[in-house]
Amino acid sequence: MTAIVSADQNWAIGKDNGLLFSIPTDMCRFRKLTTNGTVIIGRKTLDSLPGGRPLPKRRNIVLTHNPAFAREGVEFADNIEAALRMAVTENPENVWVIGGASVYAAMLGQCQKIFLTRVLAEVEGADVFFPNLDADPAWKRLSVSQPVFENGLRFQFVTYGRTPNLF
Repeated sequence: MTAIVSADQNWAIGKDNGLLFSIPTDMCRFRKLTTNGTVIIGRKTLDSLPGGRPLPKRRNIVLTHNPAFAREGVEFADNIEAALRMAVTENPENVWVIGGASVYAAMLGQCQKIFLTRVLAEVEGADVFFPNLDADPAWKRLSVSQPVFENGLRFQFVTYGRTPNLF
């Protein structure tokens, strides 16, 4: 399983239930990587998508504590274990954790890779953060792209991999 996320220099990922950045190259990369795969997404993050609709050409598994939740085009799980059971039939390399913050926090322990778009800026007033992977010995940087400039923002694509368990 793989997580994919966009964060600023302070690991901020959201503000007021929305994304911090609009970067077409990043969105294109997101679509290319996740299309025809399974995405695990929180209900609030689903609601933040245009029209609250599921992502097309993907199996959408929505994590929610609301047992009455129903939406066309999605499957729902009321806990992490249920979501994992649903996704187990898929190729693990094609299962994507796409947020929000509580879903990332709950699922990162199951991920082997993280694809990060690191925006080289700081967002004032951000209210949602991703764990600092550089401070976590469980993760190591596998690759870092050269900085790219688009929409007035500099950013890099960074790939992290889980470090082997040394014990």
